[in-house]
Amino acid sequence: MPSEAALSLSALNAFYGDSHILHDVSLEVAPGRILALLGRNGAGKTTCMNALAGLLTSRTGRILLNGRDISGFSPEAICRAGLALVPQGRRIFRSLSVEENLAVARCPSPPDGRVAWTDEDIYGLFPRLRERRRHPAGLMSGGEQQMLAIGRALVTAPRVLLMDEPTEGLAPQIVAEVGGIVGRLRAAGLSVILVEQHMAFALKLADEVVVISTGRVVDRAPASAFQADPARLEEHLGVH
Repeated sequence: MPSEAALSLSALNAFYGDSHILHDVSLEVAPGRILALLGRNGAGKTTCMNALAGLLTSRTGRILLNGRDISGFSPEAICRAGLALVPQGRRIFRSLSVEENLAVARCPSPPDGRVAWTDEDIYGLFPRLRERRRHPAGLMSGGEQQMLAIGRALVTAPRVLLMDEPTEGLAPQIVAEVGGIVGRLRAAGLSVILVEQHMAFALKLADEVVVISTGRVVDRAPASAFQADPARLEEHLGVH
């Protein structure tokens, strides 16, 4: 994999027990780019994200973050190295306030010149969180909780952001807002790997697309190639 990649994954094999889920998966995302990881339900997308974030230990393969080998690191060490996950289902701390959720995750003195995101930075992206900053997170709407999940990831000062189904269960207006934020993060130099069932949302944002099926990479190309040939996605995903 080229050394200039923000994140690269080479020949990853991952298992749940004896079940072989990911088979020699390789992908990379460049600095300031968005990679959409697409596939049917059960294709292995979330497994790939969990392996990258250290939540699932891969049997073989190599993960490089800005050229540094983080294979086998703990989730905490991976986060400190500059890789953050916005998980499917948000997984916020429901009993804590917005401020407390952000405080728990914050990296106060990020190394390597990484950007330190403050509460004010997060509230600038998501003004509604400022209004709800002292509210228990579990009492907020789904859209507000998703904003908080993104904010919580950003305060860890990542170079690469993993986003697993960020539009799941959200109203169209909130989906559009999340898309705008992801675009702004890319413009600020952040790299993003996006797992998404909302194909139009993913293709509009992504620079590159990797398609996986039954745990194997079956196609990869610039997003523009899939936009120009909708049948290409339909072949792999059954998209109509």
